[in-house]
Amino acid sequence: MPTEPLHLVDSHEWSGLWWLPDAPDYRVPGVLRYVRDGGAELTLIGTFEDRVMTSPRPGVTHVHEGTRSWDVIQGVAEKREITLLGCIPTSTHRSFGARVKSPDKQVVSAQSALIGVHAANAEAALFEGLQISVEDLGRWAADGVFSSSIGGPGGTPFDGSGSICAKPLESTSVLVDGTEYSLEHLRNPPYVDELRGRTTARIRDTVFLQVAPPDACSFEEALASAKSLQDLISLATHRAAGVIWLRLKLTGDGPGAERHPMERYVEVLYSPAAVGERDAKAIEHHRVFFTCSDIPFQEIVPRWCAVRDRLRASTDLILALRYAPAQYVQSRLLMAVGAAEALHRALGIEERPMPNAEYKKMREAMLEVAPEDQREWLKSAIRNDMTLRDRLEALVNRPDQEAVSVLVPDVERWASRTVKARNDLAHEGRTPRHEFEELVAVVEVTAGVVILNVLHEIGLPADRQRAIVREHPQLRMIARWARAELVTPEA
Repeated sequence: MPTEPLHLVDSHEWSGLWWLPDAPDYRVPGVLRYVRDGGAELTLIGTFEDRVMTSPRPGVTHVHEGTRSWDVIQGVAEKREITLLGCIPTSTHRSFGARVKSPDKQVVSAQSALIGVHAANAEAALFEGLQISVEDLGRWAADGVFSSSIGGPGGTPFDGSGSICAKPLESTSVLVDGTEYSLEHLRNPPYVDELRGRTTARIRDTVFLQVAPPDACSFEEALASAKSLQDLISLATHRAAGVIWLRLKLTGDGPGAERHPMERYVEVLYSPAAVGERDAKAIEHHRVFFTCSDIPFQEIVPRWCAVRDRLRASTDLILALRYAPAQYVQSRLLMAVGAAEALHRALGIEERPMPNAEYKKMREAMLEVAPEDQREWLKSAIRNDMTLRDRLEALVNRPDQEAVSVLVPDVERWASRTVKARNDLAHEGRTPRHEFEELVAVVEVTAGVVILNVLHEIGLPADRQRAIVREHPQLRMIARWARAELVTPEA
């Protein structure tokens, strides 16, 4: 492992020369700045031509509305090659016509910055792997790197003596369809920090994930792999898992390899769904759905890869509830119900209300008696599909039933109120028959059912499913809401 990665939570700055790939001789000085909330921004002393112009005949130039953008800007700054991807000029100031002549200035926003390589585009296969650090990864890994003892031989437990031990570094890996996934450690050697008022001895260990595909991959492919792993940790911890840092490993024959025979890593600065806080307190044990002690790393990664490919629409929707701020219950209702519908379809448990042959006969008979100008409407209105209520009731039958009974004490009431809320919102634009508290319960219980199904699909044991709904603070709260808002009054 090379030097410490660039953390996304920190601010960074590079001063250098910048150019467009199709005009490498025209170089503009400028400063690239990255900040957590603003992303990467390049301030140029000079400009790239961003006006949209045409020349219908020699000596005549027309300037049209709009501005140009650039897929790639390359540069050199502080002994590093840099590539900016997805570049859009946000402001351009030219000095022609001004009383005082001064340099032009242009500010360009970039979606991503690759520090350490000149890439032609985001699709160039330049990398042989990636390394990523995500919040609470160490808690999820559950490998017990450190151990400690209080007191020493012949001493009392409270005399201030003791020891901290770090076991040897070990990596755990698994192969999935030719791609190797590894759980790795980056550890600083023990050191003593002597200050004027105190002395502190430290050992620091960072857990990160490494992905090595069978063939060279592009930046876009690496980002997709990184997001998949981020989503796995988000599912396991039931909260937004921010990316702390991301770096890519260049292939041995990548750009500049002849000048740098050693391993080269490219730092990635971008805006993931959430940026990780490296120094924040780790999540508490009782708030984690599962760790590698519940499902070993060698088992959970292949299962997650299979489940995510199959259930991507549903998992994306349900995990979006963890990343999006909980401001509008109506939008969360549509996302939760949409996740449930997408999950049911992806699971392949579709049961047609009637055999297709009978449905076709009935449909043709209805079309024959319908007015001719209404037949097209009728064709789109009748379908041989399960209703939303059927799908919801089918989903609660898949996970452990004891766990489901805690989360959904009255299945019929929950299903009917969820269907009513979704239909009212979709067809009328409002939910007049639901109090706010009931809507919140509908959203959270539906999301909980989807989560239990996903956990069931990745093979989480039944006893762990039961423990989650009984012990996890948020799931316990959802169960209380269900008992208060989604149980038939007579019951």
